[in-house]
Amino acid sequence: MQDLINEFVLQLHKKKNISPNTEESYIRDVRKLFEYFEKENKKVQINTILKEDLEEYIIHLQSIGRAPTTISRTIASIKAFFNFLYTEAYIEFNPAANLKSPKIVKKTPEILSVKEIDLLLSQPSGKTPKQLRDKAMLELLYATGMRVTELITLKITDVNINVEKITCHDRKKDRVLEFGQEAHKALTEYLEEGRPQLISKNIKSDVLFPNCAGGEMSRQGFWKLLKKYGEKAGINKDITPHTLRHSFAAHLVENGANLKVIQKMLGHSDISTTHMYMETGSSRVKNIYDKTQNIV
Repeated sequence: MQDLINEFVLQLHKKKNISPNTEESYIRDVRKLFEYFEKENKKVQINTILKEDLEEYIIHLQSIGRAPTTISRTIASIKAFFNFLYTEAYIEFNPAANLKSPKIVKKTPEILSVKEIDLLLSQPSGKTPKQLRDKAMLELLYATGMRVTELITLKITDVNINVEKITCHDRKKDRVLEFGQEAHKALTEYLEEGRPQLISKNIKSDVLFPNCAGGEMSRQGFWKLLKKYGEKAGINKDITPHTLRHSFAAHLVENGANLKVIQKMLGHSDISTTHMYMETGSSRVKNIYDKTQNIV
């Protein structure tokens, strides 16, 4: 089975333009399917799996409370894997061809008020290298609305502190974002007093926001520190890295920013994705918004 999964991964590399995170999800979802079969003592061979077996697994995921979005992603992974098996003639029919995803109710994204944002961003208030790093990361994330993956993969050469601009990278293209005074202040202090100590054991590191070993921080690592600061601030909301991105966009809308401008800043390929912030309708953001008017 592992050989087939490895071959599936090779095909993903060659034929699909997917992100490393999506690739990891595909692999994890497929492995969990076969772990379930093993746990249930289902001695299934790859060419004997039926649609009913896959539907039973989906029912199992629903019974243990997996979210519809998680189940939909799992089904997409399973369909991709079995489509690969069928295309490569490992199986004679595709049992996943007609698997149905659960209906997903599109929820309005969780938004923090400006007061809550101020409270959250004030939590890393100490002068240790980690606190200076965390402060700079939170300020920059809210000041630019970038994705967490873009944040943790930033290099030291991506930031131009003097002109308050940063270049972030996604799979398709780079975009240059501007940040305001608060992020400038936090970044300056971090670069002067925090980062040199964090990379003391790995002085060749080019990561802008390294972990304690000087390497790249994981998404899970950043999520944990954000959760910690949210609890410390006493904010009774489910705060994720995307919460700051949503809040950034919503607050720009409140300040009258043009949706096209917000679309460009967030890196949305389709403006309909940006439209959801119109429904959510700050002095901290005003400084950033004033700069967006220069974006063409």
